[in-house]
Amino acid sequence: IDVAVLDMHHGWPNLGHEAIVHALQNIACDLLAELSSLRLKLRVASYDVRRGRALPPPPGGTCAIYVGTGGPGHIDPALNDGIAPESQGVREDPRWEEELFRLFDAIRADEEAALIGVCHTFGVMCRWLGVAEPVLRPASKGGKSSGVLENVLSEHAVGHPWFRRFAARLPDGRRLRILDSRLFDLMPLRALEGADVLAIGFESGEGDAAGDALTMMEVERDVTGRLPRVFGVNHHPEIVNRGRQMTILESRLRRGDVTRAWYDERARLLTETMPDEDSDARLRLTSSYTMLAPLRYYVYRQVRLRAQALGRATTVHEGLASLAVDALTPDAAGGGAVQEGV
Repeated sequence: IDVAVLDMHHGWPNLGHEAIVHALQNIACDLLAELSSLRLKLRVASYDVRRGRALPPPPGGTCAIYVGTGGPGHIDPALNDGIAPESQGVREDPRWEEELFRLFDAIRADEEAALIGVCHTFGVMCRWLGVAEPVLRPASKGGKSSGVLENVLSEHAVGHPWFRRFAARLPDGRRLRILDSRLFDLMPLRALEGADVLAIGFESGEGDAAGDALTMMEVERDVTGRLPRVFGVNHHPEIVNRGRQMTILESRLRRGDVTRAWYDERARLLTETMPDEDSDARLRLTSSYTMLAPLRYYVYRQVRLRAQALGRATTVHEGLASLAVDALTPDAAGGGAVQEGV
């Protein structure tokens, strides 16, 4: 059972790619006994999309789960000339984008395929669909959005079969904590309330209002109508265990893999908290609902479907009982799903 990681980092140092792989490793460890008895394996393969123009096969074979990472530079690859400040030194051949859009089309058309896009991939998904355009964040907004911040669930999210569960766990039913690191706002080009794309979240605006930048969207829902199947977020839900990430960060600095400036910026993200609250608990809750639980759901589903196709009995099932969100917030020792209701 293949899971494809769409690496959008263009070779730049990062924490997100390894965090995604670690999340998948946790799922595999929880399924280890059952996978062994079924004679199945979960294989994660990474594809250097932007720099190497490498893409996984479309769904229909062994791969049905795709996860897109964050990355540097302008969301429009044609504008990454390596000189403009927003290109962040990235110079790339934009032809990968059209090839990736064809893969996205195939994933969207296959009811058993799932795509979760993070940060840069979210922006690329917005370009694919023509629903929002990247706008460099102005000085009036403080420039780059970075740190532990708030997003706001949309009215559609509050009534969504999955995200209404998330809303019920939030102090005011709408405002969620996120870990942010982005240069661009994705500004909607049209109302996102039709059957094609559903706005799930926006940046925080003045007072209690939502801002104008789109931060989460659902493109397709799974066959049961419960969870998002093609879904993107403009924050970093893959960064769950901040203590573990700090250990990785410090080791990279000692080895000389990253600069002090790169280290300092990410260390601030990983140690920042909001006053009078447990920021880590609220960030883990966001991670669970906007990435970890849906990812686990689709892996479990593929295990069940593959076992059935091979005529092998299994107790693995992707029902919501496998998605106890409190159990999907890994501590320092790793993760694990407790078989109980959400």
